[in-house]
Amino acid sequence: GAMRHLPYFCRGEVVKGFGRGSKELGIPTANFSEQVVESFPSDIPTGIYYGWACVGNGDVHKMVLSIGWNPFYKNIKKSVETHIIHTFKEDFYGEILSIVITGYIRPEKNFDSLDALILAIQEDIEEAKRQLDLPEHLKLKEDNFFHLPEGKIVNNR
Repeated sequence: GAMRHLPYFCRGEVVKGFGRGSKELGIPTANFSEQVVESFPSDIPTGIYYGWACVGNGDVHKMVLSIGWNPFYKNIKKSVETHIIHTFKEDFYGEILSIVITGYIRPEKNFDSLDALILAIQEDIEEAKRQLDLPEHLKLKEDNFFHLPEGKIVNNR
């Protein structure tokens, strides 16, 4: 079911999340606002995805994305969290994050421990890196979607 929605193009402002990614997991994630999350297809399966991400008019980087309820943390609202596989010098809250989701890794699942969760995320990152080097995924890195017009038009391709 996941594949029929892909590639999925999405753009929105980065907002403060639960503050868990960096602090507890050592894996910083960028969170979209509730409005952006609600704009996702309601039948897109929860789970772990990969694709490309770009902050503002910056470079396009590989990313891993989680869509779901985060069973480990028992969220009540669905969230979409993007981990960009790149080290940024500073936070980018308030910036426009553009993403293209190109593939699906696995369904969401619960973990017995934080360590097990971290290990799974690291495996997801390695899988994403491998997949994104394939030509069919690589070509989306160059998509015009990533070139924001000067006027910062949001959600219009």
